[in-house]
Amino acid sequence: MNIDLCPNCGSSTYTKSGIINDRQRYKCKKCGYYFSVNKVGKKIDDYYVNKALQLYLEGLTYREIERILGISHVSIMNWVKKYNIKRPLNTNYHPTYKILNGNELSNYFQNPKNLSGAGVLVTELGDKFMLIKWERFRD
Repeated sequence: MNIDLCPNCGSSTYTKSGIINDRQRYKCKKCGYYFSVNKVGKKIDDYYVNKALQLYLEGLTYREIERILGISHVSIMNWVKKYNIKRPLNTNYHPTYKILNGNELSNYFQNPKNLSGAGVLVTELGDKFMLIKWERFRD
């Protein structure tokens, strides 16, 4: 991996200064700051981060989101903490969800019975659509 600039002062003059934890260490000639190359890890596309947070706000659990998107529930939990996401406190509604393709979604909305009695949200999920429906808890 190429180092362009010192992260402390922005200088392009530095020298190698040993290896720590299997990572090359460098020393800036201008300011004397020691730094190393950042790890290159697996980065998840922002689309999936946004989608996971949307689904969390819609009331789905971490494990449900994990099954739908194929992303670890621990990663989702970390994103919720990182972005300080809070769910609404209203617990009178319980979301149910279905994953449909375009034709199934069209057929779903052609049935008038599906259009009354609950709020519905449709969101894109790759090449399919997720339909989230809220219904009141029945006592």
